[in-house]
Amino acid sequence: MTEQLQAARDDLEEAAKSADDDVRDDIRETTDAFDDYVMGDTEPDHALLDERLNTLRQVRERADGNTEAKVDSAIETVEAYRETIDQA
Repeated sequence: MTEQLQAARDDLEEAAKSADDDVRDDIRETTDAFDDYVMGDTEPDHALLDERLNTLRQVRERADGNTEAKVDSAIETVEAYRETIDQA
């Protein structure tokens, strides 16, 4: 689990570096959440991941260039991870 979420987190870190101010906060908030998932004992469920994915999709719509590409990569990674967890 942590490898996929770590990869998504890394993509988001890169996205934040090139992001405009209006999307950077949303990216950092999601990055912080993935830090908690990777470092903590809490595993995200479908609902938590859906919330994060919705945020990232909204960010992608407002981003461009490298930021958009890195956010898109993170979305793909999180969606792949989401498919591996059981739905409650």
